[in-house]
Amino acid sequence: MNSGELNTSQVMRQVIYALGLGVGASFYFFGWGVLIQIVLGIVTALVSESVFLSFRGLPVKPTIADGSAILTAILLAISIPTMAPWWIIVVGVTFAIIFGKQIYGGLGNNPFNPAMLGYAFLLISYPLQMTTWGSDYVNIEQSINAIFNISSVDILTGATKLDEVKMQISLGTHIENLDIYSLSQSWINAGFLVGGLYLLIRKIIYWQIPTAFILGIFATAGLLFLIDDNIYLPPQLHLMLGASMLGAFFIATDPVSSSTTPKGRLIYGFLIGMLVVIIRVFGGYPDGVAFAVLLINIAVPLIDSYTKPKVFGK
Repeated sequence: MNSGELNTSQVMRQVIYALGLGVGASFYFFGWGVLIQIVLGIVTALVSESVFLSFRGLPVKPTIADGSAILTAILLAISIPTMAPWWIIVVGVTFAIIFGKQIYGGLGNNPFNPAMLGYAFLLISYPLQMTTWGSDYVNIEQSINAIFNISSVDILTGATKLDEVKMQISLGTHIENLDIYSLSQSWINAGFLVGGLYLLIRKIIYWQIPTAFILGIFATAGLLFLIDDNIYLPPQLHLMLGASMLGAFFIATDPVSSSTTPKGRLIYGFLIGMLVVIIRVFGGYPDGVAFAVLLINIAVPLIDSYTKPKVFGK
């Protein structure tokens, strides 16, 4: 973060505001499930953090008032399928708050991004629920019925565009014969891009991480595309599919778990972008943002130790 005189709660609010366009685009294309998951996530985050703090005998109000739990809940809620069962977001957010944040001593002490830790836990534990996405707009009644399993709802579901493309390529389909473009993903990524630029203008985040993240994706995907453009996507499509812009501006820039030195932020962001493409192309999951962030979170102390600015005169 580079938030000047803003306190933690003000910074968190600015980040939440910046998510608005991307969330709005998600709502426009996929419907009310997005908002329902966000509400469920926020309520779960506040309750789980309050209970854990009370159990430890620590003050509750100052901690939940800083907005960090709410931001974690929103980031996780917009990362899971919109029609996922209600218990998915409840379990994921509870895990993120307790095992991603509070178990280390709270905000400022967590080595991993809490939202991505919760997402990785859900993806590994419940792969079916986490890889079944709605592919059309769903109204509020259908969303409530599907999420809370009130009644059987006929909703068109399928894989993400990244997963669909990856499957077709594995079956031998040439890139030129694939329907790669995704209107919804492009607009959602554009929304998060605009929100990210807002954060940069307000100096809420440092420019090095998102810039290096995007360069890491572009360079790695570009190299693979040059090697074989029959089976590897062009780099510009990697940027506008999946969670690329969300990852670049809102996830990798977490001030606690990211690198703290100017050179370190460049290395940190580039390595995440590179890993995102490697996981997408060669891994077993359709998108690689969460695992890439968590893996490079582990390397942050090493990156910082080798990129510390030299003391003047030494």
